[in-house]
Amino acid sequence: MGETGVIHYLRSGDAVTQAVAWLLLAMSVLSWCCLLVKAWVVAHAKRRAPRAIGAFWQAPTLRDGVAALRRADTERIFTPLAEAALQSLEADVPGALLARVERGDRVLRALRHALQRSQRRLEFGQVLLASIGSTAPFVGLLGTVWGIYHALGRIAESGQASIDSVAGPVGETLIMTAFGLVVAIPAVLAYNILGRRVRELGEDLDGFARDLHAFALSPVPTGATAPGSARPAQAGSSAHAVSAATASSAVAHSGERV
Repeated sequence: MGETGVIHYLRSGDAVTQAVAWLLLAMSVLSWCCLLVKAWVVAHAKRRAPRAIGAFWQAPTLRDGVAALRRADTERIFTPLAEAALQSLEADVPGALLARVERGDRVLRALRHALQRSQRRLEFGQVLLASIGSTAPFVGLLGTVWGIYHALGRIAESGQASIDSVAGPVGETLIMTAFGLVVAIPAVLAYNILGRRVRELGEDLDGFARDLHAFALSPVPTGATAPGSARPAQAGSSAHAVSAATASSAVAHSGERV
């Protein structure tokens, strides 16, 4: 067995065999890197989503909710939607083209673009995993077919057609098919498992976008003002001053009567 084996096959292979082996190695490294990074991002986003959304809706104002969401949503999956809603609601600039669009349509447009950006962020690497999972077995099969072709050619030149002379070289070439399957199987499993998690997060994003749109269209409660406004305090102070003046006047009149 000194002249057979995987190492012997790879060392004695021609340029096509070496290229197929290096291509499978590159595909394996790419799929594992994409798999690990994507799994980390999706897992963190899925685990922090309930807390991040809860912190947003518990904030007193939309601006405070966006700030709380930025702190909780470190992967920036839900934050772009809240930022888009805030920017669209603050876009009432007189004379601007955007100000002529109705409030609901303006918010809907901003949320749609933000939702697409977040979904693209979640779906990164899916095409790569699908491509590697579907093509790696055929790349390995190409190496096997090419190796068998050259192995049979060498056997024919040597004139030895015994089972021992055929089994060794042909068996070595089958390792390329095994390499292709080793590369493809993790990529296919990762594509299916992570794809399901991405769809779940996509449903959460869609629900959050609908809630933001409903919030943007809801009427402002009576007496509510923008953060930092001093109008309610001033009105209360004026009323208090009027009441104090009326009370002092009543006391003065009663004193005169006495």
